[in-house]
Amino acid sequence: MLSSYPACFYKENDSGYSVIFPDLNHLATCGDTLDEAMNMAVDCLAGYLYAARKDGEKPAEPSDVDAIDVNSEYDDYAEAFISVITVDVDEYADTHFEKNVRKNCTIPKWLNDAAIAQNVDFSKVLVNALMERMNRG
Repeated sequence: MLSSYPACFYKENDSGYSVIFPDLNHLATCGDTLDEAMNMAVDCLAGYLYAARKDGEKPAEPSDVDAIDVNSEYDDYAEAFISVITVDVDEYADTHFEKNVRKNCTIPKWLNDAAIAQNVDFSKVLVNALMERMNRG
C-alpha cells in the first residue's frame, strides 16, 4: 500500500538540499543533490513509517499540500518547494530493512560437530547473539 506525505525541499545557500516532513514531527533529511535528497526523502519516510508500525504507533495523517507553508519550516535557504513523497513501505522494507544477507563464519570443527548433533539452527543463534550484542534483543 502506498503512503504519501508532503515534504518541504530547501536548496541551501552554499550547497545541497534539506528536506522536512512537517506532518511527521518535522522529520528531516538531506542530500548533496536534488536527486540524492529525493532518494533520501523516500528512505526517511519509509523508515519513519516502518518504525511507527513496528512500535504500534499511528503517524499523523498527511496534510493537503495547499495547507503547508514552505516558509514556516525553515528560513535560511536559496529556494524552496513542496513535493509529495510516495513509498510502498512494505515493499521498501522487504528490500532495505528486512532483507536477509548471507554471512559466512568460521568456528572450530568440534563446536560445529556438537552443534549439528544437537540440531542447532546456526542462523538463529547468530541472529539472537547479534541482537543481544546490539541491545535489540
